[in-house]
Amino acid sequence: MLILMLGLLLFLGTHSVRIFADGWRTRQIARFGPTRWKGCYAGISAIGFILLIWGYSLARVEPVQLWLPPLWTRHVAAALTLPALILIAAAYVPGTRMRATIGHPMLAGVKLWALAHLLANGTLADAALFGSFLAWAVADFVVLRRRDRVAGVAAQPGTPLNDLIAASIGVAVWILISGYLHRVLFGVATFA
Repeated sequence: MLILMLGLLLFLGTHSVRIFADGWRTRQIARFGPTRWKGCYAGISAIGFILLIWGYSLARVEPVQLWLPPLWTRHVAAALTLPALILIAAAYVPGTRMRATIGHPMLAGVKLWALAHLLANGTLADAALFGSFLAWAVADFVVLRRRDRVAGVAAQPGTPLNDLIAASIGVAVWILISGYLHRVLFGVATFA
């Protein structure tokens, strides 16, 4: 569990700097330059991500069961991850109405993904991993929406075609993950 917690601290910590220490971040970018800052940021994030994956896999060897989720929660999780992946795709497809409406579809998608996995998994490692991502995404969403309002960021209108592109990408990734990769990577068949 210690490695998982260290991974979460490094990964989510780096992704939280702008939430909790935006002034410090700005000073560091000015001090080191954007390229060096991004290199350090990416390096620490990558180390955190590797530790997170390694720690989670170690914690699954001898899981500490907090609750036993009913079987139907797997189906709810599978259903929730579909819009989560569509929202995540909408964060990368420019000019979607989803982005215009939600503001930060990546964070909305992460919230749905984390909630889905909290519902379907009942170990301490699951609660730590998915609970941390859910708390981070909620905090980041609130801070960024507030920052957008203060800065007067106006939503750019999106097009139905771009929404369709984002939805198609999200559905394709969902089919790939739920139909194949989830079982291969995590040993859990989504629709078993």
